[in-house]
Amino acid sequence: MSDIHATPDAGPAFTDEQLRARFQPIFDRIAAGAVERERERRLPFDEVRQLREAGFGALRVPRRYGGLGATLPQFFALLLELATADSNISHLLRGHFSFLESRLTHEDEATRVFWFPKVVDGALIGYAMAEQAASTTIGTTIARVSDAAGEGWLLNGKKFYSTGTIYADWIVATALDGEQLASLAFPASLPGITRLDDWDGFGQRMTGSGTTVFDNVRLSEVHVVRRFDGAVPASYNKAFLQLVLLASMAGAARAGLREAIAFVQGKTRAFDVPGESSPRHDPLVQRVVGRLASLSYAADSLVDNVARALEDTWQRARAGTADDALYAATDIRAFQAQQVVIDLVLQASTLLFEVGGASATSEARRLDRHWRNARTAASHNPAILRERMIGDYHLNGTIPPRTPAAEPARH
Repeated sequence: MSDIHATPDAGPAFTDEQLRARFQPIFDRIAAGAVERERERRLPFDEVRQLREAGFGALRVPRRYGGLGATLPQFFALLLELATADSNISHLLRGHFSFLESRLTHEDEATRVFWFPKVVDGALIGYAMAEQAASTTIGTTIARVSDAAGEGWLLNGKKFYSTGTIYADWIVATALDGEQLASLAFPASLPGITRLDDWDGFGQRMTGSGTTVFDNVRLSEVHVVRRFDGAVPASYNKAFLQLVLLASMAGAARAGLREAIAFVQGKTRAFDVPGESSPRHDPLVQRVVGRLASLSYAADSLVDNVARALEDTWQRARAGTADDALYAATDIRAFQAQQVVIDLVLQASTLLFEVGGASATSEARRLDRHWRNARTAASHNPAILRERMIGDYHLNGTIPPRTPAAEPARH
């Protein structure tokens, strides 16, 4: 049993109220600028900096390493609040938190000693995994080099969908060493790295999900952190990654509800009603808002439900009692929630326009961003493929496949 299982956290756990009080002022500032950032397509570097400085990136880092030691339900409750303020920002942190979560369950204490102090000091980690090509093969490579600078590796290639990497201090990437797939983790400041803001999706436009180019990037041996020689070990990482997306979508629904309420409360005229009126007292408008609130509540509840299931799985992993069946059941639970949350949020982000006339479509309000953001986040993982996996699991006991490309590097 590793030290992460055996060593208690330093000091009492933070309460929900303490964590919320720490971050809510930042969330409020982020929300206040969300429409302007969307209008100007301004990347939220300053907002990410504020979160770093407040320790948001170290939410799941245990207290004994200087982190906040949040439980998974606490973490996802705060991530949902951040997503409500701006779902771009909750999404861009997806790789960072996934990488740290996999460190928590790693068997080697050295990986935590290496990474957690960096994160407590404010470091962010970005993923550069996927590539745009005619097939799913990886074109990025590393090659051994020996010269006057010593022994090392040269990294060459191009990644896309590099969500959050443009904001990151460290990059986690995959590359081929000959025929073997390798995971890499290295500073984003190394010479030869170019990070481009060329993501052209119609939603989640400030996540930095564009191109990362590696041109003869010199790596040391320590940066080549894992090679995949066989089966990928079971974990709850895929469910965790999925739930970050679901929290971002649920946040879009909650933000749409809040903005719909504010929009109606400020209106003094209604379609087909002569003169000044009060739409907030119109039973039909009340019904729309009631439906929006119910859709948002259901999405929030599913996020919380899966977060609690993840917490149970994590606690059993700590105790050494987790097995493949538990990890598979956790994945399926997240996939089942995915099917429903997508539908709920897309309903809500369309329905909110029924609270007003053409003025609700004003570019100044950017209410359409909630649908665009939710639709884009929902497209990151194929829901129809997951739906088939769910059916195969229940009918035939088939465990969802685990692939090396989805497994983060282990330092």
